[in-house]
Amino acid sequence: MAIEINGTSADAAPRPGQCLRTFLREQGALGVKKGCDGGDCGACTVHVDGTPVHSCIYPAVRAEGHAVTTIEGLAATSGGELHPVQQQFLERQGFQCGFCTAGMVMTAATFDDEQRDNLPRNLKGNLCRCTGYRAIGDAVCGHAGHPDPHGPGSGIAGEGQPDPEPGRLGDDVPAPASRAVVTGAARYTLDIPADQQRALLHMKIVRSPHAHARVISIKKDAALQLPGVVAVLTSEDAPAQAFSTAQHELFTDDPEDTRVLDDVVRFIGQRVAAVVAESVAAAEAGVRALRVEYRELPAVFSPQDALEPGAPLVHGDKDGTAARISRPDRNVVAELHSELGSVADGFAAADFVHEQTYRTQRVQHVALETHAAIASVDEDGRLQVRTSSQVPFLVRRTLCRVFGLEEDKVHVVAGRVGGGFGGKQEVLVEDLVALAALKLQRPVQLELTRTEQFTATTTRHPFTIKLKAGATSAGDLTALELDVLTNTGAYGNHGPGVMFHGCGESLAVYKCANKKVDAHAMYTNTVPAGAFRGYGLSQMIFAIESAMDELAAGIGMDPLEFRRRNMVREGDHMLSTQPEPEEDVHYGSYGLDQCLDLVRDALERGRERYRAAGLDELGPDWLTGEGAALSMIDTVPPRGHFAHSKLRLLPDGTYQADVGTAEFGNGTTTVHAQLAATALSTVASRVAVRQSDTDLIEHDTGAFGSAGTVVAGKATLAAAEELAVRIRAFAAGIRQTQAAACVLDGDAVVIDGTPLALAELAQAAAEAGVELAAEGRWGGTPRSVAFNVHGFRVAVNRGTGELKILQSVQAADAGVVVNPRQCRGQIEGGVAQAIGAALYEEVVVDDAGKVTTDILRQYHIPTFADVPRSEVYFAETNDSLGPLGAKSMSESPFNPVAPALANAIRNATGVRFASLPIARDRIYLGLKEAGLVPAERVLS
Repeated sequence: MAIEINGTSADAAPRPGQCLRTFLREQGALGVKKGCDGGDCGACTVHVDGTPVHSCIYPAVRAEGHAVTTIEGLAATSGGELHPVQQQFLERQGFQCGFCTAGMVMTAATFDDEQRDNLPRNLKGNLCRCTGYRAIGDAVCGHAGHPDPHGPGSGIAGEGQPDPEPGRLGDDVPAPASRAVVTGAARYTLDIPADQQRALLHMKIVRSPHAHARVISIKKDAALQLPGVVAVLTSEDAPAQAFSTAQHELFTDDPEDTRVLDDVVRFIGQRVAAVVAESVAAAEAGVRALRVEYRELPAVFSPQDALEPGAPLVHGDKDGTAARISRPDRNVVAELHSELGSVADGFAAADFVHEQTYRTQRVQHVALETHAAIASVDEDGRLQVRTSSQVPFLVRRTLCRVFGLEEDKVHVVAGRVGGGFGGKQEVLVEDLVALAALKLQRPVQLELTRTEQFTATTTRHPFTIKLKAGATSAGDLTALELDVLTNTGAYGNHGPGVMFHGCGESLAVYKCANKKVDAHAMYTNTVPAGAFRGYGLSQMIFAIESAMDELAAGIGMDPLEFRRRNMVREGDHMLSTQPEPEEDVHYGSYGLDQCLDLVRDALERGRERYRAAGLDELGPDWLTGEGAALSMIDTVPPRGHFAHSKLRLLPDGTYQADVGTAEFGNGTTTVHAQLAATALSTVASRVAVRQSDTDLIEHDTGAFGSAGTVVAGKATLAAAEELAVRIRAFAAGIRQTQAAACVLDGDAVVIDGTPLALAELAQAAAEAGVELAAEGRWGGTPRSVAFNVHGFRVAVNRGTGELKILQSVQAADAGVVVNPRQCRGQIEGGVAQAIGAALYEEVVVDDAGKVTTDILRQYHIPTFADVPRSEVYFAETNDSLGPLGAKSMSESPFNPVAPALANAIRNATGVRFASLPIARDRIYLGLKEAGLVPAERVLS
């Protein structure tokens, strides 16, 4: 019996053991996604005879004789129109990167009213890493706006009810890919046509079982004799050129300590060899058949041990100067030592001193699209790479350096990217597929499994921060002293940058004459750390903002007032580790004071609402409290972040924008269309954006460091403004009038009061041999600062350690908000991810260096039920440095959440939790140690 897919019989039968997900994708249903292959995330959800199933764990053979509906066929069940749930996701923008959306829609499409009334239960099998779920809930239930069950929660007047044709600055412009996302037509990295899929070779990787070892030999014969195995690649096939997987504008920012394939392995999970075969199954068989002989070497697993004299050396074979490693003979990747003023004098002047060691843990990005890439060599000998990357231009540069290629011989394209969060600011798969494609002259695909994401890519850097801080009884900070140890794992990618950045704005936001920092980024034989949302700031801010509350408590001052007294004001020097402020960082606008007021006022209103509803009486076992934290971030990375954009008028009178920045849920596509539309006096729907293709423009550093709006956006705005000038000048020339008499208006240019359609103008330009086009560039400097303040009200059960978030509030200084709905979504998503990191997410590494949390059901990311509906408010500022007054707002919402939560728990219980995550068992044990657990509830 054949499987019926969206009303049509499949033209093939499933292979033995094949899951329904892979079978459907082979049949062209590319809207069915892989997020886990373990039935944990729901991205692969389809209907079998109308019942939603996770197709990754559903045997394809079971679908024989049954009707399967995928996202592509859902509209057909509604008479060819979008299914009502698809329409609601479209109208409410219930997605960001969109990788989870097809599965969400397929699950929600089966809900009745009772199921919609209990989304925390009924959406528990569908995960989203981007949105924070509020937009998804609104979409599933068909809410018009963003109702907060406890009162106003938007801070955006009229949000949710946009103009009929929104399109300029400040409008809730829908994402250009909205319809494609909700119908499954959006194309991610591996969504290529069937004929191209059939031509692919597939790669699987042999990974080290040892934390530190030398590869003595690799016996290939048994693998190469297997049917379908084409090649086995080892360190003997790899270039000698060392590089860093980290990607920055200046590659010299990072240590060169990595090879494509190495004969020394430094963590469990490191790649040892690659098997290339005609199918995934054949490649996996080849991996099992390889025999690798190792000689184990001494290993070190903690940064404290790594710094001890005589510790095993992770990169002791490296020349520190050549590899840009500070002290390879002591496992130190990078270090920082600085003192402003005299902390000894500062502590002598203090009336209260707080000392504590704060610790943050490894966190995985868990972008639902795993790392994946396809490489091929075209008929002209040009290397073609399609990859899930935030930095396609830097990927091209790295491949050129490693393989000795000219830039015009490498073409890199990033399709729509299924989440990033910094994890795709690396070269982790592209080098291997490039190696195979160049050697074999055939297209090669590599897709990492979810387990490989956990064990062999990167995590957030764990920090250990010994902090000492002093204040006077009047509330003035007198000294801040920090000893910082970061664990960069086996390779130094992003290790220096995360350490330096973490010690930057976290300290600079406070005025204090005496500051001292000693920081070391350390190698260990563990899974590497890398770029992660906040880039070191979230770790440092957890310690510093916790300390601010302790100082306030110690001198008897309100913690928000203590911050207000000590935080920088517009015009103050922003100093952290250097005696002079960074020359290119300015207050483009200042809204930190507004953010404090917005959070304070919202928490006060929340208390009143709860009292009025009688919800503040939770019972004698419940302790309630409030807490807040603030943060500051530079809006662009230092030392240059470059963007180039092109705009041109098309023959039909619409516009085309070519930009370099990638779209992975950050919303840059929408923002660029809005910025261009504003400059061209039209609407965003008339601006088509092409992006993330190294053939389109000269260069773009990439979508990281919150630069998509404030760097690439400035380049697009400059191009649009120049194009507007050229259009008016050309129109003036053909009508023999002054350019000042020509005004752009929608789809026309109005000349002395008479409209001329842009399509006609484009035709006239073509006949005259004139191209109406312009280019824009921006170099990322000068830079501004953005601010965020988060507040929580919580209840803690002193008998069980259970935590309830009663209210969550964030106020943001985003300058002029280009797209309120989209910016609100970035904040909600950042808050949700940060709550997970604060309360339960942790990549656990055992005493032998092995990651033990290597599947999603062992690593808890927030589900719908875990995330409160955060209230979001915006300060009213207009940034003088950002495009049309805008500032960045993709990383910064994450940063103040964990300390705000810790401060709220401290306010409720009197117990300071100084290590993350603040899991329920840790809360219980902390309360027990403090004597707060009732005797009858004490667990032995």
